Amino acid sequence: MKRIVCFGPGPMFKGGIANYNTSLAKALARTGEAEVHIVSWTSQYPAIIPRDFLDRKSRTEALLEGTNISVHYLTNYNRLVSWYRTYRFIKKLNPHLVIFQWAIAIQGLPMGRIARWLCRNTKAEVIFDLHFVQQKEGSRLDRWFTRIGIKHAHTYIVHSIKTARELAAFFPSRTFALVDNRSQEVTKGNRKVIRLFHPVYDMFKPDPNFDVEAAKRQMNLRKYVFLFFGFIRKYKGLHNAIRAFHILASERDDVSLLIAGESFWETLDARRFTTRLKRVIFGALKSMFLNKESDERNYRPLELVAKLGLQDRVTIVNEFIPNEDVHKYFQVSDAILLFYETAT
Repeated sequence: MKRIVCFGPGPMFKGGIANYNTSLAKALARTGEAEVHIVSWTSQYPAIIPRDFLDRKSRTEALLEGTNISVHYLTNYNRLVSWYRTYRFIKKLNPHLVIFQWAIAIQGLPMGRIARWLCRNTKAEVIFDLHFVQQKEGSRLDRWFTRIGIKHAHTYIVHSIKTARELAAFFPSRTFALVDNRSQEVTKGNRKVIRLFHPVYDMFKPDPNFDVEAAKRQMNLRKYVFLFFGFIRKYKGLHNAIRAFHILASERDDVSLLIAGESFWETLDARRFTTRLKRVIFGALKSMFLNKESDERNYRPLELVAKLGLQDRVTIVNEFIPNEDVHKYFQVSDAILLFYETAT
């Protein structure tokens, strides 16, 4: 039986890419045609980044129940020897495919090195699943990380034409062929770019026995509910969503806004010396490499709720939502607010 390696954050991490990588592995395993392994990080980012990336609330072990998928937490961003050990481990598995999840430029150093070793020293087809090419807060350093990170691949996956065009612009000396499936033949010398719609996550399902009305009363929600869900990041435009809701709330008394998700940069104890030190170092580096508009360290959109007098119309759950509770917030809501300033 062939083997497939899905390289990316495993179930113990927070966020959409961890969910995506896990769901992809499960979908590949369901075909019954391959033995699937998730090869993951122990630490995804430089140690100076002041954020907790681990999912400490969900029953993460439940995500792979009923499957034969093996998860291997091997790669530590901050330990170069672990990059080589990861490559050696994957090489020993002798996989047919290795699919890398590419979603942030700073991971270009370890991922690019591992992919390079695999391309040179194994027969595996190396595929990069590109969730972006041009990063939202892109700097010259990000572009350098991206170039070295995704350079070594036989095939790419994109979820939009925009990403395919950015890939071609990044490597003008290469020729790419846009295809709809991996088996499609292309002219020799062209690199395949597989265009796939971004799938709907299969890990979140409504609970038919969930008492929606009781939950709405408990959350102090009115008849019609607008939902903002997920990490609170500047590019997601929550500040604009709150201002827009303020206009609507002044015209109707039957609407509520539900905000569910943790503030991205507020996950560590600010009283600890290590947290303060990380913030100082990380802030200094960001000011060197990012433009001022991209700095979100002082982004606090939730303060707008009190400023606009919306306390009785907005329910805030400012914490990470465990997988088991996600359905509740969607089932009590009538519409999702996606006020993204940029998207890939």
